[in-house]
Amino acid sequence: MPATKENVSTADQLRALIRLQHIDNRIDQIRTLRGNLPEEIQDLEDEEAGLQTRLDKYETERKEQEVAAHQAEVDIKEAESMIEKYEDQQLQVRNNREYDALTKEIETQKERIADARTKIEEAEETTEQREKDIEETEERLEDLEDLLEEKREELDSVLEDTEQEQKRLEEIREEAEQEVGERYLRAYQRLRDRLRDGRAVVPLERGAAAGFAVPPQRQVEIRQRNRIIVSEHDGRIIVDKELYEETVEDMTV
Repeated sequence: MPATKENVSTADQLRALIRLQHIDNRIDQIRTLRGNLPEEIQDLEDEEAGLQTRLDKYETERKEQEVAAHQAEVDIKEAESMIEKYEDQQLQVRNNREYDALTKEIETQKERIADARTKIEEAEETTEQREKDIEETEERLEDLEDLLEEKREELDSVLEDTEQEQKRLEEIREEAEQEVGERYLRAYQRLRDRLRDGRAVVPLERGAAAGFAVPPQRQVEIRQRNRIIVSEHDGRIIVDKELYEETVEDMTV
């Protein structure tokens, strides 16, 4: 019979809420077993992708420096050849103006050689640093791959042990939701979302509920089971302990 029917008693509504809470507690326990493994794996995969991008960048920079060094060496050879050519021409000049012009060309080629040698030196330093960066990144990637494999195996093991159980519980939960009135279900879901431990329905035990003392008059009302009583401290729904235990014992979950 749908929970929204007016002939559903408050006690039945409380039992329905208890059943739903008990199922959610079991699902929460399964998720706790998995812990933060999915998030840890995602973080490691993100780091792995970032390291691979960095490694590709280092490889590209190293190749660019090798090309730059090679081009600088070509420039040096060309400049040396030009210097030799200009020096030979100086021996054949007819006036100082031609000689000075050739001298200026020789100086230009010498500057070209100096610039090229500086580029080679810078390229060698950068290449050396990039090789070191590449080695360190590859080592970190290897460690990361080992850690990822370990975490994935751990998660697979937990999933293998709990996946079917969670699926069964979620199917039962859908049925249990149908027994809770819409208004109470919305309130229950809001509490579940807000409370860190997810316990929206808690039993009254030794005059307290979820760590908060309950006034004597409220305790009497809770035991009467004819009203939905919520905690004035955190809004949780408080139910009679005996009702809670009886309802859980009757469940096959």
